[in-house]
Amino acid sequence: MNHLVIAPVLLPLLAGVLLLLLRPFAIELRRLLSLLAVIGQVVLAILLLARVHNGEILTYALGGWVPPFGIVLVADRLAIWMLLITTLLACFALLYAVRGTDIRGRHFHVLFQLQLFGLNGAFLTGDLFNLFVFFEILLLASYGLLLHGGGRLRTRAGLHFVVINLAGSTLFLFAVGTLYGIMGTLNMADLARQIAVLPAEHLGPVKAAGLLLFGVFALKSAVLPLHLWLPAAYANTSAPVAALFAIMTKVGAYSILRMETLLFGGDAGLLAGMLNAWLLPLALLTLAVGMLGVLAAASLRQQTAYLLVASVGSLLTAFGLGSSAGIAAGLYYLPHTTFATAALFLLADSISRRRGELDDRFEAGVVMCDRSLLGGLFVVAAMLIAGLPPMSGFIGKWLMLQAALPHPWLAWIMGVILVTSLLAIIALARAGSVLFYRAETAAPASGKPPMASRTRELLPATGLLSLCAALVIWAGPVDEFARATADQLLQADEYVHAVLGTPLAPGRGLTP
Repeated sequence: MNHLVIAPVLLPLLAGVLLLLLRPFAIELRRLLSLLAVIGQVVLAILLLARVHNGEILTYALGGWVPPFGIVLVADRLAIWMLLITTLLACFALLYAVRGTDIRGRHFHVLFQLQLFGLNGAFLTGDLFNLFVFFEILLLASYGLLLHGGGRLRTRAGLHFVVINLAGSTLFLFAVGTLYGIMGTLNMADLARQIAVLPAEHLGPVKAAGLLLFGVFALKSAVLPLHLWLPAAYANTSAPVAALFAIMTKVGAYSILRMETLLFGGDAGLLAGMLNAWLLPLALLTLAVGMLGVLAAASLRQQTAYLLVASVGSLLTAFGLGSSAGIAAGLYYLPHTTFATAALFLLADSISRRRGELDDRFEAGVVMCDRSLLGGLFVVAAMLIAGLPPMSGFIGKWLMLQAALPHPWLAWIMGVILVTSLLAIIALARAGSVLFYRAETAAPASGKPPMASRTRELLPATGLLSLCAALVIWAGPVDEFARATADQLLQADEYVHAVLGTPLAPGRGLTP
């Protein structure tokens, strides 16, 4: 049992509690503590990555209960990859928030740390019920962060966000209850072992529960037609919260990938490949419809929110290929799209504050201060998201298309990815033209005055774009790690053996 595994869960929880106790103290102290806690989580993620890089799977049984009893945390390559992406994203989002966003409401830093507590726990848990618990923790924190600062549009979007996610949580409980009633366990390794020898009389209920879980995770990741809650929620919340929320849809995608490879993978007996008929078609439709939303968007934040929906479609298209190469392509693409869309959310806020009453709407306005720097960063972000060479987005999509070559749906996959990439170029070029080029001939805006020059606030977005540049510079090692992670995921026996230690007797725990 490795105690380092629980540290990324304990650190944000303890930091959140301490920040709550320190509320009477100066905001500078709370900002410093919150930043130190996030930096500490980055360090822990790097330490864990060094441990699991060679393929070792670390476990931690809370209370010393031997799995499948009790709560177990599992750190494999996939979990730590997601942990590292999350903590790096949180670091730059928080750096942007401490410039003033955090004082527009109450308990921002407490909620921020609890959000990370839920995210880190969701990636590390090896138990399906505790995945539900961590989902609820991160969702409760996200409700508060979404509404931070108040406002009519934010409140209305937050209400939709709460209602749809509460419905998803209810369905999650139905699925978990069904599986526990039949299998007698919710440990994911134990479930994988039992599903592999599932008798025919239990096939129907377990399949229904699995599809219900897929529906819940599809809702969390904003897969068509369950994506309508996302654009309004992300476009109307504050910029650092929207940037952090760029990882929220990836929690759903992570859960789908874990379920696809561990519970219903090639060793799942009669239920092997159960999700194959659903995942790829829905992913391609999500990509196509998301890009149509990008074209129709009336503001930069709304456009970025739809770009996030489209990126979920691209990511799940890679996972839906079901091959090691496809999963590896998705794992390379995942940090790229997370960092790039988060950076664009931050840039959209900086642009809106420099345009006065025009906000970030696609209407010609005054020439902004710092226009050259802002425009340059926008062009870099647009090239990343559209997938132009030699950016990380191009490498990710190239890897996807390579992985799709032997797939029978090659024509559809290639057609949707290439056409939507072209539409992204058109939409982002139009946005940049209106916001930066056409501003020279427009009359000054009246009403709210534009903000003066504040170039330091652009550093967090620059940092996120630099992480995308790092994915290009170290594309070889990152791709090698992604392929090793994909191979490990497709070998479900390694995960099961690492958690359970010894194989279970066939049919253990099944009800008569």
